[in-house]
Amino acid sequence: MKGWSDLVRDDRGDGSLTVVHLCAPAGVGGLERVVQGLTTGLDARGHRVTLMVVVSPGVDLTDLLAPVQRAGVRVVTIRSRGWIGTREMHEIRTVRRELAAIRPDVVHTHGYRSDLLHGWHLRCAGIAAVTTLHGSSRMGGLSHLFEYAQLSALRHFDAVIAVSRPLYEKLQDEGVPGSRLHEIPNAWTPPTDPFDRETARKALALEDSDDPVAIAWVGRLIPIKGCDVFLEALAEVRADGWEVRIVGDGPERAALEAQADRLGLRGRVQFMGAIPDAARYLAAFDLFVLSSRSEGTPMVLLEAMGAGLPAIATDVGGVPDVLPRPTDGWVVPSEAPHALARSIERVVRSAELRKERRSASLIRVHQAFDFSEWVVRHEVTYRTAVAVRSS
Repeated sequence: MKGWSDLVRDDRGDGSLTVVHLCAPAGVGGLERVVQGLTTGLDARGHRVTLMVVVSPGVDLTDLLAPVQRAGVRVVTIRSRGWIGTREMHEIRTVRRELAAIRPDVVHTHGYRSDLLHGWHLRCAGIAAVTTLHGSSRMGGLSHLFEYAQLSALRHFDAVIAVSRPLYEKLQDEGVPGSRLHEIPNAWTPPTDPFDRETARKALALEDSDDPVAIAWVGRLIPIKGCDVFLEALAEVRADGWEVRIVGDGPERAALEAQADRLGLRGRVQFMGAIPDAARYLAAFDLFVLSSRSEGTPMVLLEAMGAGLPAIATDVGGVPDVLPRPTDGWVVPSEAPHALARSIERVVRSAELRKERRSASLIRVHQAFDFSEWVVRHEVTYRTAVAVRSS
C-alpha cells in the first residue's frame, strides 16, 4: 500500500483538476442533487471527476447515480456492511485504496459521516480537502451530537463551503477561520426532459383544467421538513378550489397521513410517495409550499421557481436570500401554520397574482442562481484549497 504522502497526484500541467466527491447518501434529496450538479458540471468543464458513494443496506441510489453515469462521470460504490466499527474501518481502507489509484488534487466531502471518517486522513495524505455544509438539523438527539463532532472535524479541511449566509455566520461564530470559509449558495439545475403541464397533471391525477389550484409540497417526510405544519395550515385555509400533492416518503408518512385524516384533509390531499426526478413534474402545479424548520439553500425551492411556480416558504436558512423581496415570493415564519394559511388563501384566490409571481420566480432563479457560475465558484475554491495545501 502506498504511503499517504504518495496519494497526491503530480500536476499534469493542463490546468484541469482531478476531483473526488465523497458522500454517504440516504436517498435523493437536496444534498444529493448538489452532488449530481457538481460532478456533471465539473466534468463538462474538462476536469477529471469521480463520485465515490458509500451505500448503506436498503438504500436505492439509482436516481442519484444514473444521471451522473450518463454524463460519463466515473462512479465508485462502497458497500457499508458489518457491525459498527467494522464497517467504518472497511470504508476507510476502501477509500484510501481508491484514492491511491485516483491520485486526486481535491477531495470534496458532503455530510458529517464523510467529514468525520475521512477529514483527518486527507490531511495526513496532503490532499486538498473541501467540505460543504448543507444545513443544520436543529433537531437534537444523535443529529445534534454528530453535528457537534462535524464542527470539530472541520479543522482538517482547507476549505469549508456554507450554502447560506446564516450557516456561514454560524460557522464563523463556531471558530472556523474566515480564510477557509466560502459562501456558495446552491444553484438551479434545469431537469432533464421535464414534462409539459398536461402530461405531468395526468401522471399526478390532477384535473385537466386550471381549477382547482394545484399545490405542491416536495420533500422527505421527516420532522425537519415541517410537513405537519403544512397540514395544520391547510386545515385553516378558508378559500375553496384547491388540492394538494405531497411528493416524498420517509419515516413520518404514516403519522402524517393520520394527521391529514384527523384534520379532514384526505379528500384534498394525496400522498404520492417518492417520485424519481420529481422536478420533471413541477409544471403540473400552480403553487409551491416549503414549510421546513431548517434549511440550507433549498434545492427544491429553486427547482420550483425554475418551473415558474409562485412560492411560499418559511424564513429559515437561506430562504430569505432566495426570496429577498415581497415580489419574489412569500416568506412566512417557521412553525406558524396560521400565517402560512393566510398566504395560501391569497394565492388561491387570485389567478392574476399567480400569473405575476410565475414570471417573478423565473426571473429571480435565472438571474441569481446560475448553474455555470456556481460550478466555476467551486472550481475557484478548489484551486484555493490546493494552493493552501501546497504552501
